[in-house]
Amino acid sequence: MTPNAKGALFALGAFAIFSSHDVIIKILGGFYSPIQIVFFSVLLSFPLATVMLMSDARAGTLIPKHPWWLALRTGAAVATGVCAFYAFSVLPLAQVYAIIFASPLMITVLAIPVLGEKVRLRRWVAVLVGLVGVIVVLRPGSTELTLGHAAALITAMGGAITAIVVRKIGSEERPVVMLLYPMVVNFIVMAMLLPLVYVPMPIGHLGMLGGVAAFAWFAQRMIITAYQNGEAAIIAPMQYSQIIWASVYGFAFFGEVIDMNTAIGAGIIIASGLYIVLRESRAGNSQNTPVLRSRSRVETGTTPRMSLIMRATGRTPPRR
Repeated sequence: MTPNAKGALFALGAFAIFSSHDVIIKILGGFYSPIQIVFFSVLLSFPLATVMLMSDARAGTLIPKHPWWLALRTGAAVATGVCAFYAFSVLPLAQVYAIIFASPLMITVLAIPVLGEKVRLRRWVAVLVGLVGVIVVLRPGSTELTLGHAAALITAMGGAITAIVVRKIGSEERPVVMLLYPMVVNFIVMAMLLPLVYVPMPIGHLGMLGGVAAFAWFAQRMIITAYQNGEAAIIAPMQYSQIIWASVYGFAFFGEVIDMNTAIGAGIIIASGLYIVLRESRAGNSQNTPVLRSRSRVETGTTPRMSLIMRATGRTPPRR
């Protein structure tokens, strides 16, 4: 088996696990507020994060070198976590994925003012085409837009912001700092809001939240393994396989069927995203490769980011 094929298989497996993670979130969303789900997700992720951070032998403090950029990343991650969990709880899985898939398009736009990226005409056209796909999915005027749709859009934008900030300060900021701050702030904010929405949870539901943390860890580890084996241009598009899992899980667990508009819009968004990934994979087309380095999932600040841990321990996947 070639390295690219091996990497692609690991990535496909990772996104299948992530989709299972999202199914659990959607099930729990029928019983609890996203605030409560985020709180316990972070709480149950701290032991894992602590064990992983013990392997970081780099000397230094946890005081950020770029506090304002880190504050922006942290705020975006906190908003993204709540909005993502809420969107999954109230919208069909495929619709949420289709909207979140617009995040690389937003990264491309944000890369201009933040990273000084030069976006040429063809990539601008790809971005505009992708946004048309988002409009097709949302169908403004012909369908009622809900808070769930707004939450999914905020998730896509928040994911783009966190990815761009990592590209902006990642070479100077300690990975441990970028990992801990979103988790700690998420925990504090959700703990303050929890009394307003708390509903007692049976042990079975707490176990499901433990499964959410475990799934996220295993999936992120598999993505790192994928990038260690295959080229980014091969691995990155594997995230779009989640549409397939959304179809299977949505029908099996929630009786959801992908409607024509969602299917067409998702196809347009995926096509534009693939074009941008392929353009950036060519030498000289992108100095910062913001889409490729954003890897996959949007940052929610609820679980430790394996890529940051790998960087902290000096085992970062090589740039390709």
